Amino acid sequence: MELLTRAGCAVCARVYARLGELAGELGFDLTATDVDAAAAAGNTAPRAEYGDRLPVVLLDGREHSYWELDEDRLRADLA
Repeated sequence: MELLTRAGCAVCARVYARLGELAGELGFDLTATDVDAAAAAGNTAPRAEYGDRLPVVLLDGREHSYWELDEDRLRADLA
């Protein structure tokens, strides 16, 4: 699972913290990608696609939820 974030985004930090708790409980790996840092390194695609609705949760590389974590749906999709 990947979380697309931006530095200074309080909602991003909250969603990341909750996903970290769920990762321990449900047994998935969690990575975070700062879309602005990725763009500065030459990968502008995440910021162009998702930059206006962060945080974005990607499950198996596909958009699962944005702005808020849809925990019930995530649990169902991981079951």
